[in-house]
Amino acid sequence: MTKRILLCDDEVHILKAAEIKFRRAGFDVRSAADGEEAWQVMLEWTPDVLVTDCQMPRLNGLQLCARCREHEFTKTLPIVMLTAKGYEISQANLTATYGVIAVMAKPFSPRELVHHVEQILETGTCVVRAGCV
Repeated sequence: MTKRILLCDDEVHILKAAEIKFRRAGFDVRSAADGEEAWQVMLEWTPDVLVTDCQMPRLNGLQLCARCREHEFTKTLPIVMLTAKGYEISQANLTATYGVIAVMAKPFSPRELVHHVEQILETGTCVVRAGCV
């Protein structure tokens, strides 16, 4: 069965680059420009992994993660958080509070992002190294 990934970022070029890499890796991909749009997608199409930016309009990444943890159908959804370089965010807090499995700083390698997501889907975790919680 094809794995589903939801990409959420307000930067179009990041979405497009990640979409291309994930599609080439065999994923079924949907995209959203902010957390509210991502939530609407999830109401109709449940992904296997959510990759979301932290800073976005309308509903930011942290708010989206919190909403996911409040609902039964997304309570255990694996989440990868993307953050802008210089935006200080505690990986330990993200894991404890929101269940975020991996954090990657922008700019990031789309190939490495695909690799992290594949690890998460295969093992339920991300190999401990730069970029992973």
